[in-house]
Amino acid sequence: MSITDPISDAITKIRNAYRAQHMNVRVNHCNLVESIVRILDSENFINSFETVERNTAKKIMRKQIYINLRYTNAGEPVLRGIERISKPGRRVYVGSAEVPSVYNNIGVAIISTNRGVLPDREARKQTLGGEYVCKVW
Repeated sequence: MSITDPISDAITKIRNAYRAQHMNVRVNHCNLVESIVRILDSENFINSFETVERNTAKKIMRKQIYINLRYTNAGEPVLRGIERISKPGRRVYVGSAEVPSVYNNIGVAIISTNRGVLPDREARKQTLGGEYVCKVW
């Protein structure tokens, strides 16, 4: 089965896992999804992640990313919401002056630039614009 939009698929799997109170989730690997998960890890929205190679003996047919989700001591999810902004049918680009902030910098806007995938604060610091992939809060 081919996936038309692997980024939306990964974002939806993460969102659904938090809503179902799962401790971890498995998403299909692609370089952009790995960059997004790396930013979620650096911004402390998830505990950790691990990339698992393809292994037919264990019935892992594709390279995958295992994500350990983060919850507060009260059991509430740390990640309140994650939303895809730029979609295959409608790409959204922002210039270096229009890089958005999410909930007064409580959340993170993830921007795909020519220097890689960056959080909004880093893109503003380097004065870079690019494709506005998603926002997390």
